[in-house]
Amino acid sequence: MSALAGRRVVVTRQKGQAGALVERLQAKGAVVLELPAIEIVPPKDTRPLDTALESLESYDWVVLTSANTVNALLSRLTVLGLYPKLGSAKRRVASVGPATTAALRASFPEDRGVLEPRADFGAAGLLEAFAKERLNGRRVLVPASSEARDELASGLRGMGAVVDVVVAYNLIEPPGLGEAVGRCLADGFDLAIFASPSAVEAFARSAGSRAAGLPAAVIGPTTEAAARTAGLEVVGVASPSTLEALVLTAERVLGSNS
Repeated sequence: MSALAGRRVVVTRQKGQAGALVERLQAKGAVVLELPAIEIVPPKDTRPLDTALESLESYDWVVLTSANTVNALLSRLTVLGLYPKLGSAKRRVASVGPATTAALRASFPEDRGVLEPRADFGAAGLLEAFAKERLNGRRVLVPASSEARDELASGLRGMGAVVDVVVAYNLIEPPGLGEAVGRCLADGFDLAIFASPSAVEAFARSAGSRAAGLPAAVIGPTTEAAARTAGLEVVGVASPSTLEALVLTAERVLGSNS
């Protein structure tokens, strides 16, 4: 029997993206409490993104940091009547990891070669992959969320790249999040799972002082740092940063506490 059987696990991924994680947890017997902590919406001003997409041919690289970024680009390129492939003979595409690459290939099937990390699926791993590329003077487009960290862009600039970061989507708190978190805390749970720093921060804001010491499993080092800053007790960090590893991490930490 899985260590997850009968255990109450909070999933904080946004609506429309929690399904695969929820299914994996439920297949192992977990009682899943779905509590989307963030919601994805288009940027209020799409002009910077549109301008960048209209001048894609001026870039040498497009760097994709999440499946959400891929979906945002697909939407805007379609609206602008520019839906081609993102890459070209001149312009290459980089992805932060397998989930983002899968979204890219589903939305832009003509894009074949993609640079991605070998194991560390995050900014640090992608920068390591870029270390073998000649970036001096190369123009790099980084579409990202409104809450994106600066680590990736700064690292690329340190390699000599000319980097443009544009907001592809905004992250907001879903209506009623505070009440939902309050009910979740009142009912109790064994583990909360976080797949992004933004979800951690939104959950912690709603929980307030009650966030201190809550058990959390997280998808990677960036989310881990956010969780520790928020006062959560990080009991497991998925490595590599995949949903499969996150489920195995949850199973392991709850097994050790049973």
